[in-house]
Amino acid sequence: MGKRSALMIFLAFSLLFVLQNLQVVNAVRCFGSSFIGNRSYVQNRRNLFSTLPDKVVANGGFYNASLGQDLNEVHALVLCARGYNPEACFNCVEKLTQDTQTNCLNRTDSFIWGNDDVDLVSCLVRSSNHSTFGNLELGPPVVWPSPNRIEPSKNMTLFIQEWDATANRTLEAATRAENSSVLKYYSAVEAGFTEFPNVYMLMQCTPDITSKDCGRCLGDCVAYYREQFRGRQGGMASFPSCFFRWDLYAFDNVTRVPAPPRPQVQEKGNPTTDKKGISIGYRGIIVIIVIYFAKTTTNLKRREYMLRFDLGMILMATDDFSSENKLGQGGFGTVYKGTLPNGQDIAVKRLAKGDEEILVYEFVPNSSLDHFIFDEEKRSLLTWEVRFKIIEGVARGLVYLHEDSQLKIIHRDLKASNILLDAEMNPKVADFGTARLFDTDETRAETKRIAGTRGYMAPEYLNHGQISAKSDVYSFGVMLLEMISGERNNSFEGEGLPAFAWKRWVEGRPEIIIDRFLVEKTPSNEIIKLIQVALLCVQENATKRPTMSFVTVWLGSETITIPTPKAPAFTWTQCQSEDGILSMSKDVFTELSSR
Repeated sequence: MGKRSALMIFLAFSLLFVLQNLQVVNAVRCFGSSFIGNRSYVQNRRNLFSTLPDKVVANGGFYNASLGQDLNEVHALVLCARGYNPEACFNCVEKLTQDTQTNCLNRTDSFIWGNDDVDLVSCLVRSSNHSTFGNLELGPPVVWPSPNRIEPSKNMTLFIQEWDATANRTLEAATRAENSSVLKYYSAVEAGFTEFPNVYMLMQCTPDITSKDCGRCLGDCVAYYREQFRGRQGGMASFPSCFFRWDLYAFDNVTRVPAPPRPQVQEKGNPTTDKKGISIGYRGIIVIIVIYFAKTTTNLKRREYMLRFDLGMILMATDDFSSENKLGQGGFGTVYKGTLPNGQDIAVKRLAKGDEEILVYEFVPNSSLDHFIFDEEKRSLLTWEVRFKIIEGVARGLVYLHEDSQLKIIHRDLKASNILLDAEMNPKVADFGTARLFDTDETRAETKRIAGTRGYMAPEYLNHGQISAKSDVYSFGVMLLEMISGERNNSFEGEGLPAFAWKRWVEGRPEIIIDRFLVEKTPSNEIIKLIQVALLCVQENATKRPTMSFVTVWLGSETITIPTPKAPAFTWTQCQSEDGILSMSKDVFTELSSR
């Protein structure tokens, strides 16, 4: 994986590679209603299309027109890439209009981003039975990958970092409107990667939309491609309003840009031993940790994917962390609001401890769960259905972190204030400032650096620095009891909520801890089942606690038998550390010394 190999491609293979890519790039998408039998519409489209090659060249590379009336009316929008040769632009548009008429025999709507056969200039031909001018059109998508995969010998981790950085810079350049040109949203670059000497990338939007809409469109294009075809040697993704393409050979007029920043190589004698976070650097060097999940909004299905950003984009989004963008101060750092080039709002947290680390989250309007569950007025808005959706969502999020993510992540500070809620009250696990990375086959580790929040830390972690996925399971159990009771863990002085719930369970009166807002409206047996799950999660013996996969199975089943829980871990007021009694403040960050 870390070995370098020269890229040797024979001429015949190169020709086949190019032809395969050209074949898939010119892909027309036909959609909309049918106009079978409407000969006037067919004729109007043919007549309008015949004028487009000349008109787009005469109008600086972008042209919008219509022909006909009512049901026979045809609208068309065409453009060429910036810096086009007039003849090449003419040939490209002419070819794509012919492809559209051949492939979309009876559909009113179509779009095709493609190339001519000779100069490889890119262009767009879009048509509809209604005006789409000035509208952001995000569907349907067209995504085509190269048929060739990146060789297994390549360092994919490094390649992905460099690819993401180049994509971000290309998107930023494309959305920076060049008002002196009709083709104002465009960027084509060439960059040298560690494993590949030449990587080419192009992004373009139609000039009738805003810069913000252009960024949103291109962001969805990149994410759509990246999610499905990360390991391919090139490809394209497009919507009616924008186009993205990358490859290992030149396909347009490009601007050479500096190579993406490469990871710092540690010097001998200065090892970094802590695996906390996505990336570790020397003291004083900023480390970017991105825990940001975005969603595409196509008409196919909702998708989630992780984005990576370089420091420059974060500084631009937050206006260099200006005080006007400050949202608040957390236990371990300051939070700022930012806006990405695609218009997406984000929350950025600068951690104050140790090396400076930056966390990037989706900005959510409903703040965090603690603002609802512990507020007398807002808590009534959390019906059992809403609470269960949040509980289930957090459980699935932890399964992803522990088992499904490429990087196995232990959160270490799961609590209500670190669960963000979007406009639809969907939960987002947030604040990975104390998170710990594990190798795929690693199940447990030890640390002297204890970080977390009073009452949510598992005893083996707090007392002995032992970290595992079961540490997060314990925290989830505490949070689950808070969701059921509507009470903070620290409201039960001298014992804590798990101990209080356990006593009521042993007495056969678990319903006592149920929030009064839920008592009359929800069957108690359904909630008692979740009390049982919570008590299983907070058991003192970590090996007896379930995995989060088991928890999600229990949450989703009405028939499965759930085990009987054992006693929870420890009392609230104090607990034993390796060198005596450790008093706990709200946020704990301390070192355990050896005996």
